[in-house]
Amino acid sequence: MNLAVVVLVLVLLVYCAVATVRSVSRARAFDIQGITVTGDSRHNNSLTLRANVAPRIAGTFFTVDLSRVRAAFEAAPWVRRAVVHRDFPNRLRVTLQEHEPVALWGGEGGQGDARLVNSFGEVFEANLGEVDQDSLPLLSGPEGQSAEVLAMYRAIAPLFSDMDMAVEQMELSGRGSWSLRLDAGADIELGRGSIDEVKPRVDRFLKTLTQVVSRYGRAPNAIESADLRHENGYAIRLRGVSTTQPDAPKK
Repeated sequence: MNLAVVVLVLVLLVYCAVATVRSVSRARAFDIQGITVTGDSRHNNSLTLRANVAPRIAGTFFTVDLSRVRAAFEAAPWVRRAVVHRDFPNRLRVTLQEHEPVALWGGEGGQGDARLVNSFGEVFEANLGEVDQDSLPLLSGPEGQSAEVLAMYRAIAPLFSDMDMAVEQMELSGRGSWSLRLDAGADIELGRGSIDEVKPRVDRFLKTLTQVVSRYGRAPNAIESADLRHENGYAIRLRGVSTTQPDAPKK
């Protein structure tokens, strides 16, 4: 009998404690009264963000769903990541990380509306009018491989930059073949492979390029196209240099 009484008392105490916690957690004193936004806000006005997100917040300091608040902030343009914390007794603190655009993304074959690639190789959508598109390279490839294309660009572009040539576009085809276009209009086929396989081909090409083009009285920027897919060399076409023989005059 004594044991039953003890158990009953404990149950009543737990029930009262739960009821008290629920009552306190729903008290108006703990209603969310404000949101502090810190971090990157170059493309987003913190006041506008708070105004857009606040109506979507339900609950008190204790009951608000932080994952829903985070998702609401991350749905805003340019916001890559939002970290949300509670500030007792009735506020939230949000730290934002914005996308840093490093390239345009044209999709496979360069088809479709251009989007943006951030520094992590992730494709995101934002107002292109807010970036200097002329300063960004155009990357393209199969969906889901933007990080791979960006990594190849970062490995190859500096090699051309050392020769005062800029990589304007880089593409990974659906069959896994790499190609690029220089700012002077030259199209260069790089072939298949990883960075460790493609980079030596580019190194070999650039180390001998000046010597090759000088034979024809041309500068490196006179390249019209090049094909580096050959095992022991490469093929090159120069502007103003013909590889065909003129027809013999008719008698």
